[in-house]
Amino acid sequence: MRKHRAEIQCHAGKLWRMKLLILGFVIVLFLAPGAIASEESMLVHVTCYWRNEKSGHRAAWNGAHLRAGDCAVDPRKIPYGSTIIFPDVEGVAVDTGPSVVSRKSARCNGRCAAEKNALVIDRFFETRDEALAWTKAHGRFMTVRVVTPESTAKRKAADANRPGSL
Repeated sequence: MRKHRAEIQCHAGKLWRMKLLILGFVIVLFLAPGAIASEESMLVHVTCYWRNEKSGHRAAWNGAHLRAGDCAVDPRKIPYGSTIIFPDVEGVAVDTGPSVVSRKSARCNGRCAAEKNALVIDRFFETRDEALAWTKAHGRFMTVRVVTPESTAKRKAADANRPGSL
């Protein structure tokens, strides 16, 4: 009888450890996509600015001269250096501004809750005509993909370690 009770207790202990192991594995699988994810898609309100406006000469992040394709973002939401993938072109987050951080244009122009809560990205163009032409060809609100600098570095390192890569 004692031997039988000891076997049951031993079996219960093994079963308990197995349940903990499975639970731990499930938790790791649940949290892993956030750590592995290299891109995030988000709805944004895109505005434009150009060189001859009162701003548009140097980036706030590193002081470099702005180039076509550079973007102003809220650095708390989109880190500087992130690649922003628009439907037709890629840009880089290098600048910021109070209207971008406050999301004023999204709050004022949004028609639904999702648009009113959208982030604002201010895209830089060399001339006013280029900015207005791009704005006319695209909607104010669009879904963009944002690739952070950390995920880009991880992806490049993984590609370099892959067999057959240069």
